[in-house]
Amino acid sequence: MNKHAVEILLVEDDDDDASLTIMALKRKNLVNNLIRLKDGVQAIDFVFSKGEFSDRPLDAFPKVILLDLKMPKMSGIDVLRKIKSDGRTKQIQVVVLTSSKENPDLAICYELGANSYIVKPVVFEDFLNAVAELGFYWLMLNEPKL
Repeated sequence: MNKHAVEILLVEDDDDDASLTIMALKRKNLVNNLIRLKDGVQAIDFVFSKGEFSDRPLDAFPKVILLDLKMPKMSGIDVLRKIKSDGRTKQIQVVVLTSSKENPDLAICYELGANSYIVKPVVFEDFLNAVAELGFYWLMLNEPKL
């Protein structure tokens, strides 16, 4: 595997939610190539090989981005808009993983090209199961458009 390959880019500002997400993915052995970032600006810099990530190859895109909406510096919606509006990155699978059930967020995310929108379950075990299954689906079962 390419040493620059990242299968999962987790963009989550909440340490507890990030830890739970990583724990859930570990249950399915899906964390070998996971990078966790804490805000939208870092996510954009990573995907587009800018700033602190300028040494990354320009074409080393993650297979899937797990994206929170409510983040500092740049919202998940703005990150999604930027990724899906660029010809180089619009094919990256973006799964919105958020606590927001607000209809405008849901509608905007799908309009911008989100591949999936998942509301974080409140119950701990439900959260672990949901993340483990979505990780398995997007990395192992889904056939991305080439």
